Amino acid sequence: MGRRKKGRDIHGWLVVDKPAGVSSNAVVNKVRWAMDAKKAGHAGTLDPEATGVLAVALGEATKTVPYITDALKAYVFTVRLGQATNTDDTEGEVIAESDLRPSDDDIQAALGQFTGQIMQVPPKFSAVKIDGERAYKRARDGEDVDIAARPLWVEDLAMIDRPDADHVTLEMTCGKGGYVRSIARDLGEALGCLGHVRELRRIWSGPFDAADSVSLDLVEKLAKTGELDAYLRPLEDGLADLPELKTTDEGAARLRHGNPGLVIASDVEYGDEAWASHDGKAVAVGIYRAGELHPSRVFNQ
Repeated sequence: MGRRKKGRDIHGWLVVDKPAGVSSNAVVNKVRWAMDAKKAGHAGTLDPEATGVLAVALGEATKTVPYITDALKAYVFTVRLGQATNTDDTEGEVIAESDLRPSDDDIQAALGQFTGQIMQVPPKFSAVKIDGERAYKRARDGEDVDIAARPLWVEDLAMIDRPDADHVTLEMTCGKGGYVRSIARDLGEALGCLGHVRELRRIWSGPFDAADSVSLDLVEKLAKTGELDAYLRPLEDGLADLPELKTTDEGAARLRHGNPGLVIASDVEYGDEAWASHDGKAVAVGIYRAGELHPSRVFNQ
């Protein structure tokens, strides 16, 4: 018989404004420790030097992580023009340089090719797996890493500032799996001047906004006091992009046991994914069919 995890049965989301210099996993571990939670995870890794929204799921909210991972996200980032690095950010070594500096009009004209459905090659120093091994490990070992391009939806990419000839600040809204470092690298190549990310901040992720986040300093300050609970967002926030269906006492009981349960539908169509609620709490996520929700995930909160 396995050992039971220590900690509280606490469910919901804590949205942290991740500082530079720490990994996403380190933030998750800090939150789990501070809130004495049995289980924690996050919805979308940020590079160690990146800042901004890191949505940390606790308890049953970890079952809603895929819906935040799949949601649109927005980033503000500054590209250093004229230099390419082996990591596509400031952490790596400069491997090529150019004296060419594009005009604002040149940059504006180039951005169009990076919107809509594009194909993107992730950075060589990334967590992408190649034959079961992380790309960054192979790159660190000096291997010539070859990563296949993958599709990415870019909702919007706009220039918001040009601090000087060497830098341009952009804002991007994109879907799952986007690498800002790749955008900076590819934009630099398209402009003929090279480029890499100098600063990166995620300003929102799905329903979670940086303006509503808490600092890691506050997490540490209020650790183990119970006061952090006041900043906890409900599990249901992770389901914001899915339609909600109310269910009855009997329907909730059936759903909690993994069986189809009666729901009250509105404009949900047959075959749609939705979630059922009872007394304001999420009971299950599943597929709607003829007045019933057929559960794929069940919540015990």
